[in-house]
Order: sequence, then structure tokens, then C-alpha cells
Amino acid sequence: MTDHQAVRRCRELLWVRGRSVAWVAPLLLLAGITAVDLNTTERFRIVSWIVLVPGIAAAICGVWTTAVFAVLSVLDYVAVDSAWPREYQAGLPDFILVAFAGLLAILACVVRRNGERRMLHMRDIAETTLRTVLRPLPQGWAGLEHAAVYLAADSQARVGGDFYDIQPGLYGTRVLVGDVQGKGLRAVETAAALLGTFREAGYHERDLATVADRLETRMIRHRRHTVALGRDDGDRFATAVLLGFPPDAPDVVELVNFGHEPPLAVGPTGTRPLPPGNGLPLGMADLTTAAGPPPTLTVTLAPDETLLITTDGVTEARDGDGTFYSLPAAAARAPAPDPTRLVAHIRDGVLQHSHGRLSDDTTIFAVRRTPPP
Repeated sequence: MTDHQAVRRCRELLWVRGRSVAWVAPLLLLAGITAVDLNTTERFRIVSWIVLVPGIAAAICGVWTTAVFAVLSVLDYVAVDSAWPREYQAGLPDFILVAFAGLLAILACVVRRNGERRMLHMRDIAETTLRTVLRPLPQGWAGLEHAAVYLAADSQARVGGDFYDIQPGLYGTRVLVGDVQGKGLRAVETAAALLGTFREAGYHERDLATVADRLETRMIRHRRHTVALGRDDGDRFATAVLLGFPPDAPDVVELVNFGHEPPLAVGPTGTRPLPPGNGLPLGMADLTTAAGPPPTLTVTLAPDETLLITTDGVTEARDGDGTFYSLPAAAARAPAPDPTRLVAHIRDGVLQHSHGRLSDDTTIFAVRRTPPP
């Protein structure tokens, strides 16, 4: 559980019907200490334990509530201690202890609240970044049924180097799923650059090969820019699968594979891998003498087949014995080729196989044409 999830969970427990009940715990503690001290003998004086009250308030209440309990603790200490004969009173030393503990509790509450604000602000920034890189896709977007799950390997992160998108255009609908080498903000920056180019080229360009060429060019330009800034991104690359769904061929999908695991076609009759295409990852075109992007393949799909594309967080997931997760076998056991159920089935299988310990960012993406009415 991440820090902001823990904060949210605690807040849910401390609110009832829209009202905060966090003050109940320190109030009960204050009343309990007072009652015990007044109803026991002089051999069992516990009024000094009242220092716990503002400390508890600082942990779960607001600043002003904590200040109120700090003052109440001092006043209660004076009243309870004065009720005893002079020879049994705790006296000035414990009074100073209670007063000083109240001041420290107020200071601790201020620090805690500021930390929560900063953490929530960072969460908002992360969610904005997530919506930019992995923007929400409407159901049935551009004539495609789709479902996707993204799982970050870093429990503190919400987005990494994996990316996917669907872009309707003048010449059909295009889909891009990929994985940037490396992790962290620089991988996110590279993914955002590739998605920006895909969204423009996927809309305007007639040929899928031209879209693929634009992506390769963008990767090289982005890498040159980061190197000029003094970063060590000169060898960064990205694997990706680029799909095209021509509007005039409902049983055909075009495919360009940039060194990524080939998609699986999952249907009621079984599971089959699509041709790999033998293309190099984005950013590695200068390593080959072949001109242009990887070849564009044309594959025929049955109307009830769903394309399943995952990043290496799925295929590299291991169990306690080091055994890799078998994606083809898991896809073959899927209850239905429906994208939503298929993605949920693979997600649950990966998490169960790896016991929730992912070694890399994990994306599971499934897409198929919307069946005709």
C-alpha cells in the first residue's frame, strides 16, 4: 500500500456520515486517565499519562483540534492534581512535562499536515502525468472494443515507461503499445514524446509504414535532444507494436513490430501468435543497413478474435522458484476472448504467479473490432 493510499484509508476510518470522529479517541483517553487517577489510591497516580492525549490528537486530528487537546490536557492536569492532598500531588515537574508535550504535539501535527499536503499534491501531479501519457479511452472508441491494465513495478510510482493509445484517423484506426527501455521520469518523457507523434501521424498519414517511420524519426530526435542536454540517453530505445485497422477491410489488421513480443490472437478456438516481423526497436534503425522502418505485415483475423499485447513485465514475471509466467498458456485458459475479461484474467494470473512482486512495469492491452449489431 502506498503512502497516499494509507492516508486515504485512515481518513475513511475517521469519518462517519461526512463528519470527522478523529477527536473521539483522544477525548476518551483524556476521560479515561482522569477517571482512573481520581478513583485509585495515591499509590497509583497516572495523571502524568495525560501527555499521551495531545500526542494521539497530533497523529489523527487537525492542528486546531490538537491545540484544543493540548490546552485541555494542561487544564485537566491542574484540576485533577489539585484534587489530591498536597503530599500526593505530582507537582510542577509533571506540569511542565504536560505543557511541553502539548507544544511538541502541535508542532508535530503541523509537520504531519504539511507532509500530507505535499504528498497529495505529488499524487495529483502523478495522476495528471498518467492521464497525459495513458489518456482515458472511451468504450468503443474508434470502432474498437478495448481494455487495458497498467501495473507499476515501483509501489510509489503511478506511471512508468509503458505506453498505449488508440488514435482514429482519416485512413482508419491505429493502435500503439510499447515499452521504453529503462525506468523513471526519463522513460516517461520518452513515452510521452512517442505518443505525441503517434497521435498526429496516426491521424494524418495514409500508410502505416509512414506512421512507423515518423515514430523512428521522433525517437532519434528525442534522443539527440536529451544527449545535447548532457544526459546519458544516447542508447535509449523502445519496443512497440503498431497496429492499423483499415476501414475497408473489417477482417484485416496491419502490423509493424518494433522488436516487441508479437501479439496473440485469442479466440474461442484457441490462441495463436501473430508474425513477429523481425523489426528492431525504435531508436536502433542506424544499426542496420536496411532502409526504412520494419515491414508492414497484413494479418487476417476472425470476427471473434481479440488481439492481446503485453509488455515484458508479464513475460518476465516469476514465481518463487524462478519459473516464468506462460502467457500463451494463460491466454488459452481465458474464460472468454472479450477484452475486459481477457485483461482481468491475465492480470490476476500475473499477480498470483509473482505473488504481487513485479520486477518491471506491466501493461496488458486487449483490442478487437466492435462486433456488428
